[in-house]
Amino acid sequence: MRKLLEFIRSTYVAVLFILIELLALNAYARSTAYTEARLLARSNRAIGGVQAFCTGIGRFFRLGRENRILTARVAALEEQLTAYTEAGGEQKLREAFAELGPSKYRMGVASVVGNTTNRLRNYITVNRGRGDDLLSGMALTTPEGAIVGYILDCSEHYAVAASILNTAFRASGMLAAGDYYGSIHWDGRSPRYVTLDELPKYAEPKVGDEVLTTGFEPYFPKGMRIGTVESFTLNEAQMTYTVRVKLAADLTALGHLVVIDNLDRSEIEQLQESEAIRDFEQQ
Repeated sequence: MRKLLEFIRSTYVAVLFILIELLALNAYARSTAYTEARLLARSNRAIGGVQAFCTGIGRFFRLGRENRILTARVAALEEQLTAYTEAGGEQKLREAFAELGPSKYRMGVASVVGNTTNRLRNYITVNRGRGDDLLSGMALTTPEGAIVGYILDCSEHYAVAASILNTAFRASGMLAAGDYYGSIHWDGRSPRYVTLDELPKYAEPKVGDEVLTTGFEPYFPKGMRIGTVESFTLNEAQMTYTVRVKLAADLTALGHLVVIDNLDRSEIEQLQESEAIRDFEQQ
C-alpha cells in the first residue's frame, strides 16, 4: 500500500497533465463544427492508416497461399495450352479468336486494404482508383474466378465496392447444368452463404450443382463462379425454389482481386435509361 501511494505521488503530476490535455482537446473539438470536422477527418485518416498497416501484415502472411493458388492456376492453363498444341488446335484457336474480335472485357488487379463481413451492409476497399482507370460498375473477383462484389465509387487512388455480403447487393445466377436462373442476394447471416431465389421448379437443382453468373448485369461476365448448391426448398405455391448457395469465394480472407471492366457497360446503361424507355413506362 505504501509503495502504491509513493507511485501515485511520483506520477500524479504527469497523469493530471494528460487528463487536462484530454479535456482541453475535447473542448476544442466541440467548440465549432469546423474544428470537429477537421479532427474527425484526421482521426479517420489515422485509423485508415492503421487499418491499411494491419491489412498489409495479414496480406504478407497470406502471400504463400496466394502464390500456391496462382501457380496452380498457371500450371492448369499451361497444361490446357500444351494439350491444344499437341492436338494441332493452336492455329484453329487463333483463327477462332480472330473471328470473335477483341474482347469486350478489360481486366486488371487490385489489393484489398479494407473489408468487412460482420455487418448487414459490407464493403470492400481496394488500392486502385480513378488514377488507375477504375470506375464505378466494375466487377471484383478472386483470381480463381469467383465473384466478390462490384465497385460503387472511386477516389484518385482507392475504390469502394459493394460486397456480395451486402443486403443491398443484387445479381442473377443460374445453374451450370441448365439455363434456368434466379436472383442472388444475401440474408445478412452467414458470410459463407447467399440465397438464390425465384428459381423455376423445372430447374430441378441438386446438392453440389455449381451456380454461375448469367451475364444479364453489366458487372459480371457470363459463367463466373458464385458457389455451389447446399440445400433447396420449394415455395408454398410449388412453383419456384429457394436455394442456399455456398460461396466459392471466402470473403473473410480476401487478398489480391481481379478487376473486370465491361467496355460496353456505359452504352448498355444509357440505352436502358433512354428517353424512349422512360416515355414507354409513363404510358
